Amino acid sequence: MMSQFDLSGRVALVTGANTGIGQGIACALAEAGANIAAVGRSEASRTIEIVQALGRRCVSFNADLSSTAPVQSLVDHIIATFGRIDILVNNAGIIRRADALTFSEEDWDAVLDTNLKTVFFLCQAVAKHMVGWSNQYGPRGKIINIASMLTFQGGIRVPSYTASKSGIGGLTKLMANEWAEKGINVNAIAPGYIATSNTAALREDATRNRQILDRIPERRWGLPTDIGGAAVFLASPAADYVQGHILAVDGGWLAR
Repeated sequence: MMSQFDLSGRVALVTGANTGIGQGIACALAEAGANIAAVGRSEASRTIEIVQALGRRCVSFNADLSSTAPVQSLVDHIIATFGRIDILVNNAGIIRRADALTFSEEDWDAVLDTNLKTVFFLCQAVAKHMVGWSNQYGPRGKIINIASMLTFQGGIRVPSYTASKSGIGGLTKLMANEWAEKGINVNAIAPGYIATSNTAALREDATRNRQILDRIPERRWGLPTDIGGAAVFLASPAADYVQGHILAVDGGWLAR
């Protein structure tokens, strides 16, 4: 059974892999055997150190995913470097906070462009490559999008982020519907409250931190490593019959 989770020889493209959830996913995939193309705005030096210590190959690719401009050249560069892409993890994203009554068009466009538009066209570019070698009975291409609790809930003061993550949920299902028969699995992970730099302000606010912990049955913030296990599962042959699913890794938040 453990061989069903073996990713030896696979190549995983992970966006936002230089820190936080992206780094946790990249390192977990590497521990399962995958080589890593780490994409981000800055050099993923620490991720490279960890992955190489696991005996895997890791190459950092700098790209600004706030627009679709670098998508095709990025995919071409990674394929030229590694020979193929077996796994795509769309983790990179941004958030802007303001009341819906005053939310700016600039902040709306910035979040939707990064979190939804670029994600779709990166999926498209990688899927076009995957259908060239993947088939129903052989190794399948794996696309994993990072959704959110706000894929299911509305939240407050994050209208563009909520819209983008709701869109990720819908696109994940649509792409699974279209690409399953082409040998590609498309699923998503919805992290709960994870301790990263993006949530530092929430954790430092004693009142808000207590409100969050009181809602989570686990009574703790999640860690990037908690997301890594889910990513390994969805990237592995063990999940070959899982399609269009949004896997919540939230300590029980949604169960409340």
